[in-house]
Amino acid sequence: MLTLKIKPSIDADVLIVGAGPAGASAAAHLARAGLRVALIDQHAFPRDKVCGDFVGPVALVELQRLGVTGLPDYRQTNVIHGAAVHLDGKRLIVSDMPEVSGLPAYGRVIPRLQLDAWIVDAARASGVQIYEGWRVKGYMVDADGVTVQAEQRGEARTWRGRMLIGADGSSSLIARQMHGQPPADGDRIIAVRAYYEGVTGPADQADLYFSSSSFPGYYWLFPTGPRTANVGIGMLLETLPPATEHLPKLLDQLIADDPAFAERLDGARRVGKVSGWPLSTYNPAISPTADRVLLVGDAAGLINPLNGEGIQYALLSGRWAAETILSAAARDDFSAAALKPYVDCLHHDLRYDMALAGLIVRLIRNRTLNPVWMQALRVILSRARVDPRYADITGGVLAGIEPASSVIQPRIVGGTAQQAAMAIGLGAVKQALHGPRHVLRAGRRAAESSVALAAETASHPVEYAQWGAGVAWGAAELAGQMARHLRPRDDAPATPLAPDAPPAVTLRLGGD
Repeated sequence: MLTLKIKPSIDADVLIVGAGPAGASAAAHLARAGLRVALIDQHAFPRDKVCGDFVGPVALVELQRLGVTGLPDYRQTNVIHGAAVHLDGKRLIVSDMPEVSGLPAYGRVIPRLQLDAWIVDAARASGVQIYEGWRVKGYMVDADGVTVQAEQRGEARTWRGRMLIGADGSSSLIARQMHGQPPADGDRIIAVRAYYEGVTGPADQADLYFSSSSFPGYYWLFPTGPRTANVGIGMLLETLPPATEHLPKLLDQLIADDPAFAERLDGARRVGKVSGWPLSTYNPAISPTADRVLLVGDAAGLINPLNGEGIQYALLSGRWAAETILSAAARDDFSAAALKPYVDCLHHDLRYDMALAGLIVRLIRNRTLNPVWMQALRVILSRARVDPRYADITGGVLAGIEPASSVIQPRIVGGTAQQAAMAIGLGAVKQALHGPRHVLRAGRRAAESSVALAAETASHPVEYAQWGAGVAWGAAELAGQMARHLRPRDDAPATPLAPDAPPAVTLRLGGD
């Protein structure tokens, strides 16, 4: 008896769930290279997305590749040339955007309502089939392809493709199905933002604020125009002891209590509501690929846990995914092994930086040590005031244009140690000049802090043991990445995506 096996028809070579910057950029790159692409999203564009809206120099280069930077409306978006950092109500440093070869010496603040729609339009113009308003319910992989199920107002539909990209954000359904579970709370950040009118101060300056009451976290004011701004606050979801702050209320409290923050918002008016969103940060133990499935952007946890940056990683990962899939399509092999170059690229370009950022975040998760962390910030910012190159490097890390691993170089470590020694020495001299009572009082405060830390640890032994284990794991991960980057390695050239792409910029952020 002869049995005929008929393969299901293919709707597209690549199905992409999620039309944010990661998914839409991957779609555009793939379609320009000749593949059939279907881009599926539960929303209709333009649609808003809660975000800080800052688009750094690396992301601007990626937008140039997509053709977005030539749009007239893009040219009207607000340019950011520098930043100010404030600590407990005092401005400690103002600095221009560091200059890095091949990158613009500025960023832009672009509301996601505009940015995401522009990238979707670029994908549509490249030939991508876009399906808006469809909520994806799941997917199935078989030997010949992948099927995605979705629904819209009670109507069910499926798409069939050779490959699936999950680009559906930090709460990704595709990632949950792939991994069998949602991201751990230890890998999550929570943030809220609102827009304000009537903002004062320089329109080309982004302001970052740190305070004891909001640490570990920071709040920001990113101007969207001469008198408007994106204002928000972000904090780790899981802290020790647990954070009890309600972020919208904390944001209002900070506006009222922080004189530096209040100065720019004096007389300003909130437009619309305060909106919040969770972010899943990078975890190298979780694979972003499986047979015929690949995750990009927030769905892959490509969020820097130190500064919350995600747009540049979304755009980069969209392009890297396209390069890998083009190579896999040429061999008609979409197995996890064939998609390994994408994993290798993430590890080579991001893992070292993410390891350092992750270790810092694991440390500062312990809020009992907030006085230590705040003093460390004072030392770093004080050094940056007197050492321009130090300021460029540390500011570049914060802006996402310098690898975080740069802060381990001798100039930064040595400068920080020197500044810390000076701060300790000056503090001791100041106490001594005030007399024995002040010395005794300082010693008593230090002893009380030590007793409080011991008591807190004793009252939550399991939680603090887990914190210590997390710090040890982070230290081991960083040590492993440092050792790996000391070994020489040969990199294969990237796949050219289009003959008319702008000149390539070296965006290897891991630093070999």
